[in-house]
Amino acid sequence: VGNTVLHILVLQPNKTFACHMYSLILSYDKNKEGPGSLELIPNKEGLTPFKLAGVEGNTVVFQYLMQKRKHSLWSFGPLTTVLYDLTEIDSWAEDQSFLELIVSTKKREARQILDLTPVKELVSLKWNMYGRPYFCFLALFYILYMVCFTMCCVYRPLKPRTGNKTSSRDNTIYVQKMLQESYMTYEDELRLVGELITVIGAVVILILEIPDILRVGAAKYFGQTILGGPFHIIVITYACMILVTMVMRLTSTTGEVVPMSFALVLGWCNVMYFARGFQMLGPFTIMIQKMIFGDLMRFCWLMAVVILGFASAFYIIFQTENPENLGQFYNYPMSLFTTFELFLTIIDGPANYDVDLPFMYSVVYFAFAIIATLLMLNLLIAMMGDTHWRVAHERDELWRAQVVATTVMLERKLPRCLWPRSGICGREYGLGDRWYLRVEDRADPNKHKVMRYTEVFKAQDRDTYDKGLEKLEINRDILYKKELSTLPLSRSTSRTSSHRGWEILRRNT
Repeated sequence: VGNTVLHILVLQPNKTFACHMYSLILSYDKNKEGPGSLELIPNKEGLTPFKLAGVEGNTVVFQYLMQKRKHSLWSFGPLTTVLYDLTEIDSWAEDQSFLELIVSTKKREARQILDLTPVKELVSLKWNMYGRPYFCFLALFYILYMVCFTMCCVYRPLKPRTGNKTSSRDNTIYVQKMLQESYMTYEDELRLVGELITVIGAVVILILEIPDILRVGAAKYFGQTILGGPFHIIVITYACMILVTMVMRLTSTTGEVVPMSFALVLGWCNVMYFARGFQMLGPFTIMIQKMIFGDLMRFCWLMAVVILGFASAFYIIFQTENPENLGQFYNYPMSLFTTFELFLTIIDGPANYDVDLPFMYSVVYFAFAIIATLLMLNLLIAMMGDTHWRVAHERDELWRAQVVATTVMLERKLPRCLWPRSGICGREYGLGDRWYLRVEDRADPNKHKVMRYTEVFKAQDRDTYDKGLEKLEINRDILYKKELSTLPLSRSTSRTSSHRGWEILRRNT
């Protein structure tokens, strides 16, 4: 019952009342430090009151609980060294990491906890010591891996075509080799090494991604921008395309260019995932994700309807015409593709002035140009501008959350020998087996006194300014030369005011 009350207090809107009642209930807890403490009992979602405060973004309760966990080590003047208990915060030994819970929640208030002590210091320590070097090495390794895969695709086994052309529009001169013909020369064996590296890399990607999907859940894993949801979809699809290409190569099935092309596009697009490790590029990838999965997805539905309608009209108009004179609409798939190019203004309207074009083509193309080019494209630009304005206020905050998510991901996937535990063991200070983070706080004990001195200076300058205004009102009709003669007087008055303020400071010192 006491643990349930603690969870309810974390959700209270009155933060001060919740903190006082929280402290009162814990004062009656008999197992304050043991494993049966009320603070360590999780709810049905596996959240203790401390983790619940972080997930809900309750910064007041979080800071209150952190103040209870800190230990002052020594103090010298304005400097104070504090040990913060990392229990439930550090993701090194936690199955359900506190940092991962914060970055995976949809509440924006929860991300503000990443700027509080000691979470901010812990993340900075992990990222600067281990996260950034490992992430840069992973980015370099992935780029080299993609270069290897691209070279294997560029030099894939092809042979000259032997069959006759079945159509005048048939332009194929090379076809895919069979499996027995693909690995015969030294160049083929060298390409085989690159293909084996590519397939092994695809299998490793699937082995690393599938456990995280099962642990977090597909909806949260693929749906969160901070966790890299779209990039996880891209890299898993890429790995599947590689395996499909391998199967088609082993069975000598024609058409391997389809999965191979998809794999090349997806693999190189996934390079943008590594931009999150750099402050200059990370926020822009967030902007791109927001626009693609927000404005562009909605706009594509409207674009598909317009293209489908006008492409059908163009095909019907040119269905009775000779395709050799104007072949952009010679069949229905080509009509769809040509209309898509016209929609994005990639090409101009097809025209052949040596032949007579149907009259309806001019009418339909005029309507298409008005609706598609002038109306819908400008609508898309306006929508993206509005999204840019909205996301610009929180993109830096989202980027910091991405850095936390990346740090937690690397810490889970790397061996423990490559990522030692952060902080100081409590046994060194007689605090048990718990781990602590040492943080140096700088506090000014004379802060209120300095503020009082500042108010004195402001009052003195305000009086001088008011007197100057009265003098200007009286002498408004005086000539410009006489106004210049009053400047040394005001300067001396300001100097006297400043001198009076410094005398107050000397006397109090």
